[in-house]
Amino acid sequence: MDEERPMKDMFSLAGRNAAVVGAGSGIGEAVAVGCAEAGAHVHCLDIDGEGAGRTAAAIRAAAKDDRATSAQLDILDGPAVSAAFEAITANYGSLDVVVCTPGVNVRKPLLDYSDDEIDRVLGLNLKGGAHVIQSAGRIMREQGRGSIILFSSVRSVVVEPGQSMYAATKAGIVQMVRAAAAELGPHGVRVNAMAPGVIDTPLTAPIKDRPEWYRAYAEGSILGRWGGAREMAGPTVFLASDAASYVTGAVLFADGGWTAIDGRFTPPGM
Repeated sequence: MDEERPMKDMFSLAGRNAAVVGAGSGIGEAVAVGCAEAGAHVHCLDIDGEGAGRTAAAIRAAAKDDRATSAQLDILDGPAVSAAFEAITANYGSLDVVVCTPGVNVRKPLLDYSDDEIDRVLGLNLKGGAHVIQSAGRIMREQGRGSIILFSSVRSVVVEPGQSMYAATKAGIVQMVRAAAAELGPHGVRVNAMAPGVIDTPLTAPIKDRPEWYRAYAEGSILGRWGGAREMAGPTVFLASDAASYVTGAVLFADGGWTAIDGRFTPPGM
């Protein structure tokens, strides 16, 4: 790292290639836009190829240049993930940043889970994340630099009924990230996790139809509200940038203070 660079330049992603998996909607879309605004050439990847294409088109329109591409990608398909990252590297010269946001949850008591439901949650959240780290890590190890960011959750440390398998996978992501950071750090590659709180996205939209539930989640944070997808972009860009050059194996909680006050009780008169 060049310690003489102005701080504002440390947050820039200019000249870098960033692959954002899950860029078709929600947090992934916001992160893709944020990376582009920070100067990166963004490769929007999603199992929803059309959604990824819309995000890339919006980035190009806003920037008035060609700084975004898109492709369909299923992270359960390990060879496909490798092929996608290798194509970016071959066509654009490097793979500097990889962000993986997709996750799935089946809300039900653990005793009621079917084997198929267990496989579904474990498969996408852990196996899919492993494919992303493996494929990106191999390329970044060879080039001697890079930043990989996987999305965990506050559920990695606090839980509630119906969140068993999801919470287990989000905790698993943290440990996988730490192990990858230890293995890839000597090669100049940083690996970190983002841990959002409750975020207003299409995935959580059904909760809006349950006012009591929606309000309870808002009141679970210090700020008394849900977070927005856009609010996840800034912390992610930080982890991707040289401003976080000494940050690896870390978990960045962007949860409105949820984990700081879990189980909060305000005594009378306070």
